[in-house]
Amino acid sequence: MRPLPLSLSLAVLALSSGHVMAQTSYPLTLNNCGMDVTLAAAPQRVVTIKSTATEMLLALGLGDRIVGVGFQDDVAPEPWTAAAAALPVLSDKLPSQEVVLEVEPDLIYAGWESNFSADGAGERPTLAALGVAGYVSPAACRSVKPAKLSFDEVFAEIAEMGTIFDAAGAADTLIAQQEAALAAITPDTRGLTALWYSSGTKTPYVGAGSGAPQMILEALGLENIMAAVDDGWVSASWEAVVDANPDVIVLVDALWNSAEQKKALLVENPITSQLDAVIHQRYLVVPFPASEAGVRNVGATADLAAQLAGLSFAP
Repeated sequence: MRPLPLSLSLAVLALSSGHVMAQTSYPLTLNNCGMDVTLAAAPQRVVTIKSTATEMLLALGLGDRIVGVGFQDDVAPEPWTAAAAALPVLSDKLPSQEVVLEVEPDLIYAGWESNFSADGAGERPTLAALGVAGYVSPAACRSVKPAKLSFDEVFAEIAEMGTIFDAAGAADTLIAQQEAALAAITPDTRGLTALWYSSGTKTPYVGAGSGAPQMILEALGLENIMAAVDDGWVSASWEAVVDANPDVIVLVDALWNSAEQKKALLVENPITSQLDAVIHQRYLVVPFPASEAGVRNVGATADLAAQLAGLSFAP
């Protein structure tokens, strides 16, 4: 799967010609996960935690603002591979507050709200008192329950990053490209059901009805067997999966629990080995970083649509 490149297309140039991009006025105050975040100026020294945050800034051409990364989920794909590899790694896991503060950031951009904790990168009020702003990807808020995720919400985060960094032009261009790519995806019309298998062995952790998995499955025209659960992900049971007998299984390919490992488990488990999708190898594969809300969702959806079109459902 290739993420969408950040390049100016003729269509975007035509739309933006003669248009003056809005400039951000500082100090800027915005509400993020129920907390007011104030920025005195466009951030110049940013720590990104989780791949989604790092790739968001790289996609916006803001890699030169990143002074350290932590808890990256995988190697970044093209066209960001080289730029991401050159970034200073503060920790392979969640960096501590002490480690983060050593690089003197003015903003910490986190993919999960739980990254901001006393035994993690630091609590946001504490960091704010030290002059360090903290921002959480809105889809990952937990202190305030986010609304059901949509691509509009993903694009809103891109736009908000554009506002924060006074980079509205880059944000508008990226959003326009992603909207066009999303519009080009044709949903499947066969009435197929799907399981989004994220992780877990004895107890599967699966995509539920309000997060990125549901958003992507809906765009693909697939019915999520766990759509009734109002959460992003949920711990399910193999018995429930077998009862639903999904037509397709989406396998999240993670460094710590690969798609191949999941396939082996499904075949070896006497319960799941009888699933139609397992017997006929009806799998779709998505990289873990693309399974969380961020700039890779549209590209992942297009890639999954191509995989789905290649599956056979002949008796």
